[in-house]
Amino acid sequence: MMKTTASLKPAEVEKKWIVIDAQDAVVGRLASFIANRLRGKHRPDYTPHVDCGDFVVVVNADKVRFTGRKLQNKIYYWHTGHPGGVKERTADKILGGRFPERVLEKAVERMLPKESPLARKQLTHLRIYAAGEHPHAAQNPETIAFAELNAKNVRSA
Repeated sequence: MMKTTASLKPAEVEKKWIVIDAQDAVVGRLASFIANRLRGKHRPDYTPHVDCGDFVVVVNADKVRFTGRKLQNKIYYWHTGHPGGVKERTADKILGGRFPERVLEKAVERMLPKESPLARKQLTHLRIYAAGEHPHAAQNPETIAFAELNAKNVRSA
């Protein structure tokens, strides 16, 4: 019996590329799945202080769904830096706007550890596209059928 815990070194990590289709996927469940993949928590040799996660490519990010009344009631806030400069926008406006992929990007970002250089590095391994195509075919990404993992992962209109 081994009495030591195996710990990965950064040079020993083999990263994979995965593609997830976000069409009709519930935002929170999808973001949680992506955050686990980015951190590497799906691996048996997960090491918290090493970047051992995969590269994740998400397509059809503009077709994600919210449960309940979050589409109208969920509000995203930001500050412009000027006095009284707190701005707000609902999830419905962002999904219908110019950058609909930001809804999923913010959800994943907020599920990673806060204020850490490792989390910032892991977030750079996330690629989100509003359309159905992506330019990462050369990496031979593995497609994961997120909708088939659990019946609750997908919400139809």
